[in-house]
Amino acid sequence: MKRPFLKILLIILVVIVLAIGGLLAYVKTALPNVGDAPEMTIERTPERIERGRYLANYVMLCVDCHSTREWELFAGPLVTGTEGMGGDIFDQRFGFPGRYVAPNITPVGLKDWTDGEIFRAVTTGVSKDGSPLFPIMPHPNYGELDSNDILAVIAYIRTFPPNNNIVDESRSDFPMNFIIHTIPKKANFAPRPDVSNKIEYGKYMLTASLCNNCHTKFEKGKFIGEPLAGGREFPMPDGSVLRSANLTPHETGIGSWTEEMFMQKFKMYADSSYTDRKPEEIGYQTFMPWTMYAHMKTEDLSAIYAYLKTLKPVDNKVEKYTTSLNKE
Repeated sequence: MKRPFLKILLIILVVIVLAIGGLLAYVKTALPNVGDAPEMTIERTPERIERGRYLANYVMLCVDCHSTREWELFAGPLVTGTEGMGGDIFDQRFGFPGRYVAPNITPVGLKDWTDGEIFRAVTTGVSKDGSPLFPIMPHPNYGELDSNDILAVIAYIRTFPPNNNIVDESRSDFPMNFIIHTIPKKANFAPRPDVSNKIEYGKYMLTASLCNNCHTKFEKGKFIGEPLAGGREFPMPDGSVLRSANLTPHETGIGSWTEEMFMQKFKMYADSSYTDRKPEEIGYQTFMPWTMYAHMKTEDLSAIYAYLKTLKPVDNKVEKYTTSLNKE
């Protein structure tokens, strides 16, 4: 009686193993499937390049990850001359399921890329060779923007001077090395709302400026909890931990903030009287790129504030900074 049962059990196990193997092989070979890169040649008009310069430096912050920041100074201001060279590392130390390295996006790194291939990578998360990009390159956000803004950014990036910086390949840990193939999706572009439609325009600018990515809890490669309620942890080199602020209109967030307070929090870093200081003078270090966002247009920051005030208030009191001594 036992032999037929064991034989059936063995057959079932073999079928399950083959099915799992087939599924994994399908995921690895057939996905992602977002279509071919579009054929396009982006006209580099002065107006388009200027729009792209503004977005890449002060809103979408392409230069944040694809350049070098001076971490000996508070908020890590951009090191002039490193624009687009890549090399920033996002790995297991920061809760990522792998080791992801920002590529060189100067003409050295993109010399073989067409405009259409860059466009597909930025908006769907599929690289030139068809491989998936982990959404630390925030293609889910960029795929929801106005395609004209993406074209502007690409036109601007094409003006970067060549930089010979060589960066490592990104790699995902198991099981993300399989899951990552299911993440890319076709873009769902939407026209940029008119500035007069302040709430919708603010939502658009918040999506472009990636506020949700840092101000939502993040664990094991996934966002969890209430969007924009803060609490995402950023481990620092000295063992301390920085946490993002609650941006919802609760008293534990920005509920008591006036628009003037919100604006000043950003604009103080663009004031002519502001001088770079060392983190120890402030009492902590932050990944928040204040000196970049500080140059966002007043109307854009105002619209983001207006949109944040429409969110559901979330009670989430965040301890902004914990030193290594506190943790012990």
